[in-house]
Amino acid sequence: MSSKHNHEHHNTKAVLNRISRATGHMQSIKRMVEEGKDCSEILIQLSAVRSAINNIGRIILQDHIDHCIVEAAKSGDEKVLDDLSYAIEKFLK
Repeated sequence: MSSKHNHEHHNTKAVLNRISRATGHMQSIKRMVEEGKDCSEILIQLSAVRSAINNIGRIILQDHIDHCIVEAAKSGDEKVLDDLSYAIEKFLK
């Protein structure tokens, strides 16, 4: 369930930078697994990536609320609110 129109957000560059860092972190975890590193350390690193991804989600959500939801409220676009509710439900699972 994705919106068909493009969004311009203030934090796009920060989000992309954080995604790149999380992707790099996952690559290093993959190497740890390939090299047979300690499982406890791998789990700790996975936890750090999960935290980073949750923080990326929070930034995107806040940006969406600050811009898209404000505009939707002004125009009475209830579909945007329904889409947000669905996205939050999936994100929190």
